[in-house]
Amino acid sequence: MGCNIHDRLAALREELRRESLDAFIFPSADPHGSEYVPDHWKCREYMSGFGGSAGTLVVTAGEAALWTDSRYFIAAAEALRGTGIALMREGVAGTPSIVEWLGRKLAPTDGAEVGIDGTVASAQVVGGLVAGLRRQGGITLRTNFDPLARIWPDRPPLPSAPIWAYPEELAGESAASKLGRIRRRLKAMHVEGMLLTSLDDIAWALNLRGSDIHCNPVFVAYLLFEGDRTWLFAGPGKVRLETWKYLQGIGVENVQYADIASALASYSEYNILMDPATTCHTLYNMVKGAVVVDGESPVAAMKAVKNATEIAGFRRAMERDGVAMVRFLRWLRPAVEAGGQTELAAAAKLESLRAAQGLYRGLSFDTISAYAAHGAIVHYEPTPATDAPLRPEGLLLVDSGAQYLDGTTDITRTIALGPVTAEESRVYTLVLKAHIALERAVFPDGASGTQIDALARGPLWREGLNYLHGTGHGVGSFLNVHEGPHQIRMEWKPAPLRAGMTVTDEPGVYLEGRFGVRTENTLLIVPHSTTEFGSFLCFEPLTLCPIDKAPIRREMLTDGEVEWLDAYHRTVYERLAPHLDADERAWLAQACAPL
Repeated sequence: MGCNIHDRLAALREELRRESLDAFIFPSADPHGSEYVPDHWKCREYMSGFGGSAGTLVVTAGEAALWTDSRYFIAAAEALRGTGIALMREGVAGTPSIVEWLGRKLAPTDGAEVGIDGTVASAQVVGGLVAGLRRQGGITLRTNFDPLARIWPDRPPLPSAPIWAYPEELAGESAASKLGRIRRRLKAMHVEGMLLTSLDDIAWALNLRGSDIHCNPVFVAYLLFEGDRTWLFAGPGKVRLETWKYLQGIGVENVQYADIASALASYSEYNILMDPATTCHTLYNMVKGAVVVDGESPVAAMKAVKNATEIAGFRRAMERDGVAMVRFLRWLRPAVEAGGQTELAAAAKLESLRAAQGLYRGLSFDTISAYAAHGAIVHYEPTPATDAPLRPEGLLLVDSGAQYLDGTTDITRTIALGPVTAEESRVYTLVLKAHIALERAVFPDGASGTQIDALARGPLWREGLNYLHGTGHGVGSFLNVHEGPHQIRMEWKPAPLRAGMTVTDEPGVYLEGRFGVRTENTLLIVPHSTTEFGSFLCFEPLTLCPIDKAPIRREMLTDGEVEWLDAYHRTVYERLAPHLDADERAWLAQACAPL
Protein backbone atom coordinates (compact mmCIF):
# COMPACT_ATOMS: atom_id res chain seq x y z
CA MET A 1 0.00 0.00 0.00
CA GLY A 2 2.81 2.41 0.89
CA CYS A 3 4.27 2.18 -2.65
CA ASN A 4 0.83 2.80 -4.19
CA ILE A 5 0.32 5.83 -1.93
CA HIS A 6 3.69 7.27 -2.95
CA ASP A 7 2.70 6.91 -6.63
CA ARG A 8 -0.68 8.50 -6.03
CA LEU A 9 0.81 11.41 -4.13
CA ALA A 10 3.31 11.95 -6.93
CA ALA A 11 0.50 11.99 -9.52
CA LEU A 12 -1.50 14.39 -7.38
CA ARG A 13 1.43 16.76 -6.99
CA GLU A 14 1.88 16.83 -10.75
CA GLU A 15 -1.78 17.83 -11.11
CA LEU A 16 -1.37 20.53 -8.48
CA ARG A 17 1.63 21.89 -10.35
CA ARG A 18 -0.37 22.05 -13.57
CA GLU A 19 -3.24 23.83 -11.81
CA SER A 20 -0.90 26.24 -9.94
CA LEU A 21 -2.19 24.94 -6.60
CA ASP A 22 0.11 24.81 -3.57
CA ALA A 23 -1.91 22.26 -1.57
CA PHE A 24 -5.07 20.18 -1.70
CA ILE A 25 -7.48 19.16 1.08
CA PHE A 26 -9.33 15.82 1.02
CA PRO A 27 -12.09 15.62 3.65
CA SER A 28 -13.95 12.41 4.43
CA ALA A 29 -17.10 13.58 2.71
CA ASP A 30 -19.65 13.16 -0.03
CA PRO A 31 -22.17 15.72 -1.36
CA HIS A 32 -24.67 14.68 1.33
CA GLY A 33 -22.75 15.18 4.56
CA SER A 34 -22.67 11.43 5.15
CA GLU A 35 -20.60 9.84 7.92
CA TYR A 36 -20.03 6.76 5.78
CA VAL A 37 -19.60 7.57 2.11
CA PRO A 38 -20.12 5.50 -1.07
CA ASP A 39 -16.96 4.14 -2.70
CA HIS A 40 -17.07 6.81 -5.44
CA TRP A 41 -16.29 9.52 -2.90
CA LYS A 42 -13.66 7.73 -0.80
CA CYS A 43 -11.02 10.16 -2.08
CA ARG A 44 -9.19 10.60 1.21
CA GLU A 45 -8.94 6.83 1.62
CA TYR A 46 -7.66 6.40 -1.95
CA MET A 47 -4.96 9.02 -1.45
CA SER A 48 -3.84 7.99 2.06
CA GLY A 49 -4.70 4.31 2.56
CA PHE A 50 -6.53 5.18 5.80
CA GLY A 51 -10.10 3.91 5.74
CA GLY A 52 -11.61 5.27 8.97
CA SER A 53 -14.91 7.15 8.86
CA ALA A 54 -13.34 10.43 10.06
CA GLY A 55 -10.24 12.13 8.78
CA THR A 56 -8.89 14.89 6.54
CA LEU A 57 -5.80 14.60 4.34
CA VAL A 58 -3.80 17.66 3.29
CA VAL A 59 -1.10 17.42 0.63
CA THR A 60 1.44 20.09 -0.34
CA ALA A 61 4.23 19.94 -2.92
CA GLY A 62 6.61 18.42 -0.37
CA GLU A 63 4.60 17.14 2.60
CA ALA A 64 1.34 15.49 3.59
CA ALA A 65 -0.56 15.12 6.86
CA LEU A 66 -3.77 13.45 8.00
CA TRP A 67 -5.97 14.71 10.84
CA THR A 68 -8.24 12.28 12.72
CA ASP A 69 -9.81 11.89 16.14
CA SER A 70 -8.97 9.64 19.08
CA ARG A 71 -11.05 6.71 17.79
CA TYR A 72 -8.52 6.23 15.01
CA PHE A 73 -5.14 7.27 16.44
CA ILE A 74 -3.77 3.72 16.55
CA ALA A 75 -5.40 2.50 13.33
CA ALA A 76 -4.35 5.61 11.41
CA ALA A 77 -0.75 5.35 12.60
CA GLU A 78 -0.64 1.79 11.28
CA ALA A 79 -2.28 2.69 7.95
CA LEU A 80 0.06 5.64 7.35
CA ARG A 81 3.26 3.76 8.14
CA GLY A 82 5.64 4.00 5.19
CA THR A 83 3.52 6.49 3.23
CA GLY A 84 5.33 9.64 4.31
CA ILE A 85 2.02 11.06 5.57
CA ALA A 86 2.25 12.54 9.08
CA LEU A 87 -0.50 11.77 11.61
CA MET A 88 -2.11 14.76 13.30
CA ARG A 89 -3.97 13.78 16.46
CA GLU A 90 -7.00 16.05 16.80
CA GLY A 91 -7.75 17.19 20.33
CA VAL A 92 -4.22 16.55 21.57
CA ALA A 93 -2.33 19.55 22.91
CA GLY A 94 0.21 20.86 20.45
CA THR A 95 -1.54 19.53 17.33
CA PRO A 96 -1.94 22.37 14.83
CA SER A 97 -5.21 22.87 13.01
CA ILE A 98 -5.29 22.36 9.26
CA VAL A 99 -5.20 26.09 8.55
CA GLU A 100 -2.37 26.63 11.04
CA TRP A 101 -0.35 23.84 9.43
CA LEU A 102 -0.96 25.21 5.95
CA GLY A 103 -0.04 28.70 7.13
CA ARG A 104 3.32 27.44 8.30
CA LYS A 105 4.04 25.28 5.26
CA LEU A 106 2.99 27.89 2.70
CA ALA A 107 4.40 30.96 4.46
CA PRO A 108 7.30 31.32 1.95
CA THR A 109 4.87 31.22 -1.02
CA ASP A 110 3.45 34.54 -2.25
CA GLY A 111 -0.18 34.32 -3.32
CA ALA A 112 -0.55 30.72 -2.15
CA GLU A 113 -3.69 28.91 -3.27
CA VAL A 114 -5.19 25.75 -1.75
CA GLY A 115 -7.76 23.49 -3.39
CA ILE A 116 -10.74 21.51 -2.11
CA ASP A 117 -13.55 19.86 -4.06
CA GLY A 118 -16.60 22.05 -3.46
CA THR A 119 -18.97 19.32 -4.57
CA VAL A 120 -18.18 17.29 -1.43
CA ALA A 121 -17.01 19.87 1.13
CA SER A 122 -19.91 21.47 2.99
CA ALA A 123 -20.59 25.18 2.75
CA GLN A 124 -19.80 25.45 6.45
CA VAL A 125 -16.42 23.75 6.07
CA VAL A 126 -15.50 25.87 3.06
CA GLY A 127 -16.55 29.06 4.85
CA GLY A 128 -14.38 28.20 7.83
CA LEU A 129 -11.40 27.38 5.61
CA VAL A 130 -11.76 30.60 3.62
CA ALA A 131 -11.75 32.72 6.78
CA GLY A 132 -8.97 30.73 8.45
CA LEU A 133 -6.67 30.68 5.41
CA ARG A 134 -7.17 34.40 4.87
CA ARG A 135 -5.80 34.97 8.35
CA GLN A 136 -2.76 32.83 7.47
CA GLY A 137 -1.19 35.43 5.25
CA GLY A 138 -3.93 35.75 2.65
CA ILE A 139 -4.01 32.17 1.35
CA THR A 140 -6.91 31.70 -1.05
CA LEU A 141 -9.14 28.65 -1.54
CA ARG A 142 -10.23 27.18 -4.88
CA THR A 143 -13.30 24.92 -4.89
CA ASN A 144 -13.95 24.02 -8.55
CA PHE A 145 -11.38 21.25 -9.05
CA ASP A 146 -11.39 17.50 -8.35
CA PRO A 147 -7.91 16.15 -9.16
CA LEU A 148 -9.02 12.55 -8.73
CA ALA A 149 -11.24 12.90 -11.79
CA ARG A 150 -7.93 12.68 -13.68
CA ILE A 151 -5.68 10.46 -11.57
CA TRP A 152 -8.03 7.76 -10.17
CA PRO A 153 -8.16 5.42 -13.16
CA ASP A 154 -10.52 2.79 -11.73
CA ARG A 155 -12.69 5.10 -9.65
CA PRO A 156 -15.94 3.36 -8.68
CA PRO A 157 -19.04 4.75 -10.41
CA LEU A 158 -21.95 6.35 -8.61
CA PRO A 159 -24.13 3.71 -6.92
CA SER A 160 -26.87 2.34 -9.15
CA ALA A 161 -28.78 -0.11 -6.91
CA PRO A 162 -32.59 0.27 -7.08
CA ILE A 163 -34.63 2.08 -4.45
CA TRP A 164 -37.56 0.25 -2.86
CA ALA A 165 -40.57 1.20 -0.76
CA TYR A 166 -40.43 0.54 2.99
CA PRO A 167 -43.76 -0.87 4.22
CA GLU A 168 -45.98 1.55 6.12
CA GLU A 169 -46.81 -1.20 8.62
CA LEU A 170 -43.14 -1.03 9.71
CA ALA A 171 -42.70 2.73 9.31
CA GLY A 172 -45.80 3.49 11.37
CA GLU A 173 -46.72 6.53 9.25
CA SER A 174 -47.32 7.09 5.57
CA ALA A 175 -44.90 9.12 3.51
CA ALA A 176 -47.74 11.45 2.57
CA SER A 177 -48.31 12.16 6.25
CA LYS A 178 -44.61 12.79 6.84
CA LEU A 179 -44.37 15.14 3.86
CA GLY A 180 -47.38 17.03 5.15
CA ARG A 181 -45.80 17.39 8.60
CA ILE A 182 -42.54 18.56 7.03
CA ARG A 183 -44.35 21.23 5.02
CA ARG A 184 -46.14 22.45 8.13
CA ARG A 185 -42.79 22.75 9.90
CA LEU A 186 -41.37 24.71 6.98
CA LYS A 187 -44.38 27.01 7.01
CA ALA A 188 -43.89 27.61 10.74
CA MET A 189 -40.27 28.51 9.96
CA HIS A 190 -41.50 30.98 7.28
CA VAL A 191 -39.68 29.24 4.46
CA GLU A 192 -41.21 28.21 1.15
CA GLY A 193 -38.87 25.40 0.25
CA MET A 194 -35.95 23.28 1.39
CA LEU A 195 -33.10 21.24 -0.04
CA LEU A 196 -32.77 18.00 1.89
CA THR A 197 -29.35 16.38 1.38
CA SER A 198 -28.94 13.90 4.27
CA LEU A 199 -29.58 10.43 2.90
CA ASP A 200 -31.21 8.93 5.99
CA ASP A 201 -33.54 11.95 6.28
CA ILE A 202 -34.63 11.46 2.66
CA ALA A 203 -35.17 7.72 3.16
CA TRP A 204 -37.23 8.35 6.30
CA ALA A 205 -39.34 11.13 4.79
CA LEU A 206 -40.30 9.08 1.72
CA ASN A 207 -40.49 5.63 3.37
CA LEU A 208 -37.90 4.40 0.89
CA ARG A 209 -34.74 2.37 1.39
CA GLY A 210 -31.71 1.40 -0.69
CA SER A 211 -28.27 -0.17 -0.52
CA ASP A 212 -25.85 2.49 -1.73
CA ILE A 213 -23.74 2.64 1.43
CA HIS A 214 -22.23 -0.35 3.19
CA CYS A 215 -24.35 -1.34 6.24
CA ASN A 216 -26.67 1.67 5.80
CA PRO A 217 -29.97 1.04 3.97
CA VAL A 218 -30.02 4.41 2.22
CA PHE A 219 -29.68 5.64 -1.37
CA VAL A 220 -27.90 8.56 -3.01
CA ALA A 221 -30.41 11.30 -3.83
CA TYR A 222 -31.57 14.83 -3.09
CA LEU A 223 -35.07 15.90 -2.06
CA LEU A 224 -36.19 19.40 -3.02
CA PHE A 225 -39.29 21.09 -1.63
CA GLU A 226 -40.34 23.99 -3.86
CA GLY A 227 -43.66 25.55 -2.96
CA ASP A 228 -46.27 22.81 -3.35
CA ARG A 229 -43.99 20.55 -5.41
CA THR A 230 -41.56 17.90 -4.20
CA TRP A 231 -38.71 16.59 -6.34
CA LEU A 232 -36.58 13.49 -5.81
CA PHE A 233 -33.24 13.61 -7.64
CA ALA A 234 -31.93 10.04 -8.01
CA GLY A 235 -29.44 8.38 -10.34
CA PRO A 236 -30.25 6.60 -13.61
CA GLY A 237 -32.03 3.29 -13.15
CA LYS A 238 -32.51 3.69 -9.41
CA VAL A 239 -36.25 4.37 -9.59
CA ARG A 240 -37.85 1.31 -11.17
CA LEU A 241 -41.47 1.30 -12.37
CA GLU A 242 -42.99 0.13 -9.09
CA THR A 243 -41.13 2.80 -7.09
CA TRP A 244 -41.96 5.45 -9.71
CA LYS A 245 -45.66 4.65 -9.33
CA TYR A 246 -45.27 4.83 -5.54
CA LEU A 247 -43.66 8.28 -5.82
CA GLN A 248 -46.43 9.47 -8.13
CA GLY A 249 -48.95 8.30 -5.57
CA ILE A 250 -47.44 10.49 -2.85
CA GLY A 251 -47.00 13.48 -5.15
CA VAL A 252 -43.22 13.31 -5.58
CA GLU A 253 -41.68 13.94 -9.01
CA ASN A 254 -38.63 11.89 -9.99
CA VAL A 255 -35.74 13.77 -11.66
CA GLN A 256 -32.20 12.73 -12.60
CA TYR A 257 -29.56 13.11 -9.88
CA ALA A 258 -27.35 15.32 -12.06
CA ASP A 259 -30.15 17.86 -12.57
CA ILE A 260 -30.08 19.16 -8.99
CA ALA A 261 -27.72 22.04 -9.83
CA SER A 262 -29.92 23.39 -12.62
CA ALA A 263 -33.03 22.92 -10.47
CA LEU A 264 -31.51 25.09 -7.74
CA ALA A 265 -30.39 27.68 -10.29
CA SER A 266 -33.98 27.98 -11.53
CA TYR A 267 -35.66 27.70 -8.11
CA SER A 268 -38.68 30.02 -8.24
CA GLU A 269 -39.87 30.58 -4.66
CA TYR A 270 -38.93 33.59 -2.51
CA ASN A 271 -36.65 31.69 -0.09
CA ILE A 272 -35.18 28.25 0.55
CA LEU A 273 -33.91 26.56 3.71
CA MET A 274 -30.44 25.05 3.35
CA ASP A 275 -28.22 23.62 6.05
CA PRO A 276 -24.63 24.81 5.43
CA ALA A 277 -23.35 21.94 7.60
CA THR A 278 -24.76 19.23 5.30
CA THR A 279 -25.10 21.00 1.94
CA CYS A 280 -22.03 21.00 -0.26
CA HIS A 281 -20.46 24.35 -1.11
CA THR A 282 -21.19 24.05 -4.83
CA LEU A 283 -24.94 23.48 -4.44
CA TYR A 284 -25.23 25.99 -1.60
CA ASN A 285 -24.00 28.68 -3.98
CA MET A 286 -26.09 27.54 -6.92
CA VAL A 287 -29.25 29.35 -5.79
CA LYS A 288 -29.37 32.79 -7.41
CA GLY A 289 -32.94 34.03 -7.46
CA ALA A 290 -34.04 33.24 -3.90
CA VAL A 291 -33.05 34.11 -0.36
CA VAL A 292 -31.06 31.28 1.22
CA VAL A 293 -32.11 30.76 4.83
CA ASP A 294 -29.36 29.08 6.84
CA GLY A 295 -30.70 26.53 9.29
CA GLU A 296 -31.05 22.91 10.23
CA SER A 297 -33.62 20.83 8.46
CA PRO A 298 -36.53 19.94 10.76
CA VAL A 299 -36.49 16.36 9.45
CA ALA A 300 -33.64 15.01 11.61
CA ALA A 301 -35.42 15.98 14.83
CA MET A 302 -38.70 14.54 13.55
CA LYS A 303 -37.03 11.26 12.58
CA ALA A 304 -35.26 10.97 15.94
CA VAL A 305 -38.54 10.65 17.88
CA LYS A 306 -39.80 7.16 17.14
CA ASN A 307 -43.49 6.44 16.81
CA ALA A 308 -45.25 3.56 18.56
CA THR A 309 -44.83 1.21 15.58
CA GLU A 310 -41.10 1.91 15.36
CA ILE A 311 -40.66 1.40 19.11
CA ALA A 312 -42.50 -1.93 18.94
CA GLY A 313 -40.27 -2.89 16.01
CA PHE A 314 -37.15 -2.03 17.99
CA ARG A 315 -38.31 -4.25 20.84
CA ARG A 316 -38.93 -7.19 18.50
CA ALA A 317 -35.61 -6.69 16.73
CA MET A 318 -33.76 -6.52 20.05
CA GLU A 319 -35.29 -9.83 21.12
CA ARG A 320 -34.09 -11.56 17.96
CA ASP A 321 -30.70 -9.89 18.28
CA GLY A 322 -30.55 -10.94 21.92
CA VAL A 323 -31.19 -14.55 20.96
CA ALA A 324 -28.28 -14.39 18.51
CA MET A 325 -26.04 -12.80 21.16
CA VAL A 326 -26.95 -15.44 23.77
CA ARG A 327 -26.13 -18.23 21.34
CA PHE A 328 -22.85 -16.51 20.50
CA LEU A 329 -21.84 -16.03 24.14
CA ARG A 330 -22.80 -19.61 25.01
CA TRP A 331 -20.61 -20.85 22.12
CA LEU A 332 -17.66 -18.51 22.69
CA ARG A 333 -15.80 -19.67 25.80
CA PRO A 334 -15.97 -23.43 25.08
CA ALA A 335 -14.87 -22.77 21.50
CA VAL A 336 -11.90 -20.70 22.64
CA GLU A 337 -10.93 -23.33 25.19
CA ALA A 338 -11.05 -25.97 22.45
CA GLY A 339 -8.65 -23.86 20.37
CA GLY A 340 -8.49 -22.63 16.81
CA GLN A 341 -10.65 -19.51 17.21
CA THR A 342 -9.61 -16.01 16.12
CA GLU A 343 -11.08 -12.52 16.10
CA LEU A 344 -12.40 -12.98 12.56
CA ALA A 345 -13.81 -16.42 13.37
CA ALA A 346 -15.72 -14.99 16.33
CA ALA A 347 -17.11 -12.14 14.19
CA ALA A 348 -18.16 -14.61 11.48
CA LYS A 349 -19.89 -16.86 14.01
CA LEU A 350 -21.87 -13.95 15.42
CA GLU A 351 -22.87 -12.78 11.94
CA SER A 352 -24.09 -16.27 11.04
CA LEU A 353 -26.23 -16.43 14.18
CA ARG A 354 -27.78 -13.06 13.38
CA ALA A 355 -28.38 -14.06 9.77
CA ALA A 356 -30.50 -16.95 11.03
CA GLN A 357 -32.93 -14.50 12.66
CA GLY A 358 -36.12 -13.31 10.99
CA LEU A 359 -36.14 -10.02 9.06
CA TYR A 360 -32.32 -9.88 9.09
CA ARG A 361 -30.94 -7.64 6.33
CA GLY A 362 -27.23 -7.43 7.17
CA LEU A 363 -24.86 -5.86 9.66
CA SER A 364 -25.41 -2.30 10.86
CA PHE A 365 -21.61 -1.78 10.87
CA ASP A 366 -18.56 -3.96 10.49
CA THR A 367 -18.05 -5.97 13.67
CA ILE A 368 -15.33 -4.87 16.06
CA SER A 369 -13.90 -8.13 17.40
CA ALA A 370 -10.88 -7.01 19.40
CA TYR A 371 -8.86 -9.30 21.64
CA ALA A 372 -6.42 -8.16 24.34
CA ALA A 373 -4.33 -5.20 23.10
CA HIS A 374 -6.52 -4.80 20.02
CA GLY A 375 -9.35 -3.80 22.37
CA ALA A 376 -7.52 -0.54 23.02
CA ILE A 377 -8.01 0.44 19.35
CA VAL A 378 -11.44 2.05 19.59
CA HIS A 379 -12.57 1.28 16.01
CA TYR A 380 -10.44 -1.79 15.38
CA GLU A 381 -11.69 -4.17 12.71
CA PRO A 382 -9.82 -7.47 12.32
CA THR A 383 -8.27 -8.25 8.95
CA PRO A 384 -6.45 -11.38 7.78
CA ALA A 385 -3.20 -9.51 8.47
CA THR A 386 -4.14 -8.57 12.06
CA ASP A 387 -6.43 -11.50 12.99
CA ALA A 388 -5.38 -12.50 16.51
CA PRO A 389 -5.88 -16.01 17.92
CA LEU A 390 -8.16 -16.12 20.94
CA ARG A 391 -6.74 -17.67 24.10
CA PRO A 392 -8.68 -18.77 27.23
CA GLU A 393 -7.55 -15.68 29.16
CA GLY A 394 -8.01 -11.93 29.02
CA LEU A 395 -10.75 -9.84 27.45
CA LEU A 396 -12.47 -9.87 24.06
CA LEU A 397 -14.33 -6.68 23.13
CA VAL A 398 -17.15 -7.25 20.62
CA ASP A 399 -18.99 -4.18 19.30
CA SER A 400 -21.58 -5.26 16.75
CA GLY A 401 -25.05 -4.74 15.40
CA ALA A 402 -27.54 -5.75 12.76
CA GLN A 403 -30.09 -4.32 10.39
CA TYR A 404 -33.49 -5.92 10.76
CA LEU A 405 -36.47 -4.71 8.75
CA ASP A 406 -38.12 -3.58 11.98
CA GLY A 407 -35.12 -2.09 13.78
CA THR A 408 -31.38 -1.46 13.96
CA THR A 409 -29.23 -2.83 16.78
CA ASP A 410 -25.94 -1.72 18.33
CA ILE A 411 -24.39 -3.53 21.31
CA THR A 412 -20.97 -3.92 22.90
CA ARG A 413 -19.97 -6.61 25.35
CA THR A 414 -16.50 -7.17 26.77
CA ILE A 415 -16.11 -10.84 27.64
CA ALA A 416 -13.62 -12.62 29.88
CA LEU A 417 -12.34 -15.61 27.91
CA GLY A 418 -10.73 -17.00 31.06
CA PRO A 419 -8.72 -15.55 33.97
CA VAL A 420 -8.26 -11.77 33.90
CA THR A 421 -5.71 -9.59 35.64
CA ALA A 422 -6.47 -7.39 38.63
CA GLU A 423 -6.14 -4.34 36.37
CA GLU A 424 -8.54 -5.76 33.79
CA SER A 425 -11.08 -6.57 36.49
CA ARG A 426 -10.80 -3.12 38.05
CA VAL A 427 -11.19 -1.27 34.75
CA TYR A 428 -14.04 -3.56 33.66
CA THR A 429 -15.92 -2.77 36.88
CA LEU A 430 -15.32 0.98 36.57
CA VAL A 431 -16.69 0.95 33.02
CA LEU A 432 -19.72 -0.99 34.25
CA LYS A 433 -20.25 1.63 36.97
CA ALA A 434 -20.08 4.34 34.30
CA HIS A 435 -22.60 2.49 32.14
CA ILE A 436 -25.01 1.97 35.01
CA ALA A 437 -24.72 5.61 36.11
CA LEU A 438 -26.14 6.77 32.79
CA GLU A 439 -28.75 4.01 32.57
CA ARG A 440 -30.11 5.09 35.97
CA ALA A 441 -30.20 8.79 35.06
CA VAL A 442 -33.28 10.94 35.51
CA PHE A 443 -33.16 14.31 33.75
CA PRO A 444 -35.44 17.17 32.67
CA ASP A 445 -37.30 16.89 29.38
CA GLY A 446 -35.29 18.89 26.85
CA ALA A 447 -31.91 18.56 28.54
CA SER A 448 -29.09 18.09 26.08
CA GLY A 449 -26.82 15.07 25.89
CA THR A 450 -23.86 17.19 26.90
CA GLN A 451 -25.57 18.06 30.18
CA ILE A 452 -25.81 14.40 31.22
CA ASP A 453 -22.55 13.13 29.69
CA ALA A 454 -20.65 13.66 32.94
CA LEU A 455 -22.93 11.18 34.71
CA ALA A 456 -21.27 8.36 32.79
CA ARG A 457 -17.76 9.76 33.04
CA GLY A 458 -17.91 10.50 36.78
CA PRO A 459 -16.89 7.03 38.03
CA LEU A 460 -13.96 7.05 35.60
CA TRP A 461 -12.87 10.65 36.25
CA ARG A 462 -12.65 9.94 39.96
CA GLU A 463 -10.03 7.30 39.14
CA GLY A 464 -8.13 9.50 36.68
CA LEU A 465 -9.56 7.67 33.65
CA ASN A 466 -11.42 8.95 30.61
CA TYR A 467 -12.39 8.17 27.02
CA LEU A 468 -12.32 10.62 24.13
CA HIS A 469 -15.25 9.35 22.07
CA GLY A 470 -18.90 10.19 22.65
CA THR A 471 -20.94 8.36 25.27
CA GLY A 472 -24.00 7.88 23.09
CA HIS A 473 -25.62 8.44 19.71
CA GLY A 474 -29.08 7.98 18.25
CA VAL A 475 -29.95 4.78 16.38
CA GLY A 476 -32.15 4.68 13.28
CA SER A 477 -35.22 2.54 12.69
CA PHE A 478 -33.90 0.28 9.91
CA LEU A 479 -31.68 3.22 9.04
CA ASN A 480 -28.21 4.45 9.97
CA VAL A 481 -26.79 3.06 13.19
CA HIS A 482 -25.47 6.57 13.96
CA GLU A 483 -28.34 9.04 13.99
CA GLY A 484 -28.65 12.63 15.17
CA PRO A 485 -29.23 15.36 15.95
CA HIS A 486 -28.95 14.37 19.62
CA GLN A 487 -25.78 12.91 21.09
CA ILE A 488 -24.36 12.29 24.55
CA ARG A 489 -20.80 13.60 24.56
CA MET A 490 -18.46 16.11 26.23
CA GLU A 491 -18.49 18.51 23.27
CA TRP A 492 -21.46 20.87 23.29
CA LYS A 493 -24.41 19.37 21.42
CA PRO A 494 -27.50 21.46 22.15
CA ALA A 495 -30.09 19.11 20.56
CA PRO A 496 -32.69 18.34 23.26
CA LEU A 497 -33.42 14.83 24.50
CA ARG A 498 -37.09 13.87 24.10
CA ALA A 499 -39.24 10.87 24.93
CA GLY A 500 -39.27 8.42 22.02
CA MET A 501 -35.64 8.94 21.05
CA THR A 502 -33.16 6.09 20.98
CA VAL A 503 -29.61 6.60 22.22
CA THR A 504 -26.68 4.37 23.10
CA ASP A 505 -24.83 4.21 26.43
CA GLU A 506 -21.25 3.16 25.71
CA PRO A 507 -18.50 4.37 28.05
CA GLY A 508 -15.11 2.71 27.77
CA VAL A 509 -11.47 2.73 28.83
CA TYR A 510 -8.62 1.98 26.44
CA LEU A 511 -5.08 1.26 27.62
CA GLU A 512 -2.82 1.21 24.58
CA GLY A 513 -0.84 -1.97 24.18
CA ARG A 514 -2.78 -3.71 26.96
CA PHE A 515 -6.57 -3.97 26.58
CA GLY A 516 -9.83 -2.08 26.16
CA VAL A 517 -13.23 -2.30 27.82
CA ARG A 518 -16.57 -0.98 26.58
CA THR A 519 -20.13 -1.85 27.63
CA GLU A 520 -22.98 -0.65 25.43
CA ASN A 521 -26.75 -0.88 25.38
CA THR A 522 -29.18 0.90 23.09
CA LEU A 523 -31.73 2.79 25.19
CA LEU A 524 -35.15 4.32 24.69
CA ILE A 525 -35.92 7.66 26.34
CA VAL A 526 -39.22 7.40 28.21
CA PRO A 527 -41.23 9.64 30.59
CA HIS A 528 -40.30 9.36 34.26
CA SER A 529 -42.41 11.85 36.22
CA THR A 530 -43.99 15.28 36.25
CA THR A 531 -43.53 17.61 39.22
CA GLU A 532 -43.94 21.30 39.93
CA PHE A 533 -40.50 21.65 38.29
CA GLY A 534 -41.62 20.14 35.00
CA SER A 535 -41.42 16.83 33.17
CA PHE A 536 -38.57 14.40 33.72
CA LEU A 537 -37.29 11.57 31.55
CA CYS A 538 -35.32 8.36 32.07
CA PHE A 539 -33.98 5.44 30.06
CA GLU A 540 -35.40 2.01 29.24
CA PRO A 541 -32.79 -0.45 27.94
CA LEU A 542 -33.81 -1.88 24.58
CA THR A 543 -30.78 -4.16 24.25
CA LEU A 544 -31.32 -7.62 25.72
CA CYS A 545 -28.10 -9.48 26.45
CA PRO A 546 -26.26 -10.59 29.61
CA ILE A 547 -23.40 -8.44 30.84
CA ASP A 548 -20.49 -10.72 31.74
CA LYS A 549 -20.32 -11.00 35.53
CA ALA A 550 -17.01 -12.89 35.67
CA PRO A 551 -14.68 -9.84 35.60
CA ILE A 552 -16.75 -7.78 38.08
CA ARG A 553 -15.21 -6.80 41.41
CA ARG A 554 -18.34 -6.92 43.56
CA GLU A 555 -16.87 -4.77 46.34
CA MET A 556 -16.54 -1.86 43.92
CA LEU A 557 -20.29 -1.74 43.21
CA THR A 558 -22.85 0.01 45.36
CA ASP A 559 -26.05 -1.72 46.40
CA GLY A 560 -27.95 0.43 43.91
CA GLU A 561 -25.66 -0.61 41.07
CA VAL A 562 -26.07 -4.29 41.94
CA GLU A 563 -29.85 -3.83 42.10
CA TRP A 564 -29.84 -2.29 38.62
CA LEU A 565 -27.71 -5.11 37.18
CA ASP A 566 -29.85 -7.82 38.75
CA ALA A 567 -33.06 -6.15 37.55
CA TYR A 568 -31.66 -5.78 34.03
CA HIS A 569 -30.69 -9.43 33.96
CA ARG A 570 -34.15 -10.47 35.15
CA THR A 571 -35.63 -8.56 32.20
CA VAL A 572 -33.16 -10.14 29.80
CA TYR A 573 -34.09 -13.63 30.98
CA GLU A 574 -37.84 -13.01 30.96
CA ARG A 575 -37.80 -11.57 27.43
CA LEU A 576 -35.39 -14.02 25.79
CA ALA A 577 -36.11 -17.34 27.53
CA PRO A 578 -39.32 -18.01 25.55
CA HIS A 579 -37.28 -17.96 22.32
CA LEU A 580 -34.60 -20.44 23.48
CA ASP A 581 -34.40 -24.20 23.87
CA ALA A 582 -33.94 -25.87 27.27
CA ASP A 583 -30.13 -25.93 27.21
CA GLU A 584 -29.96 -22.32 26.10
CA ARG A 585 -32.41 -21.28 28.82
CA ALA A 586 -30.30 -23.03 31.44
CA TRP A 587 -27.19 -21.20 30.24
CA LEU A 588 -29.05 -17.86 30.23
CA ALA A 589 -30.42 -18.46 33.73
CA GLN A 590 -26.88 -18.81 35.01
CA ALA A 591 -25.64 -15.79 33.04
CA CYS A 592 -28.52 -13.71 34.45
CA ALA A 593 -28.38 -15.02 38.02
CA PRO A 594 -28.23 -12.31 40.71
CA LEU A 595 -24.75 -11.01 41.32
